[in-house]
Amino acid sequence: MRAASGPSVRGLHMSVITQVSRLACVIGAVLMAATGAMLTYEVIARYFFIKPTIWAAELSQMCLVWGCLLAMPYLLTLRRHITVNAVTSLLPKTGQRLCAYIALIVVIVFSAIVAFWGFDIFYTSFERGRTTGSILNLPIWISEASVPVGFGLLALQGVVELVRLRDTDNASLGATHE
Repeated sequence: MRAASGPSVRGLHMSVITQVSRLACVIGAVLMAATGAMLTYEVIARYFFIKPTIWAAELSQMCLVWGCLLAMPYLLTLRRHITVNAVTSLLPKTGQRLCAYIALIVVIVFSAIVAFWGFDIFYTSFERGRTTGSILNLPIWISEASVPVGFGLLALQGVVELVRLRDTDNASLGATHE
């Protein structure tokens, strides 16, 4: 009885992580659209009405950073990260699978390290009340929090993809574009 519940619990955790990654990607897409809207407004305000904003550049940068980092985990699921497979595509399937395992392990370890140190930077800024120093003078931790959130979720999604790789015939981590 216990063995039967193990894989379904594992599958549930993997599904939850992937759904959180998908939601983060949707939020990231909305933030990217907001970035475009803010910059368009800024250009129109600045060049047509000679009334530049004090907020558009800084808020659009924040949205851009959050948008990119929130999209990373789900894009790993979709295999949309940049891959260079000129050499690995020449390997037999076993070699390709081994390279995919190694690549995912590197992604997981790197992401975990960045998330760990990113959290330290975010928390230090939060404690000390650091700000951007701009006209808006926003708390800098708002932008810095995107690093541990994005890379932490990427590390978790990397673990999910590592487990999924074991259960699939596809050994590639990305599409071939030559």
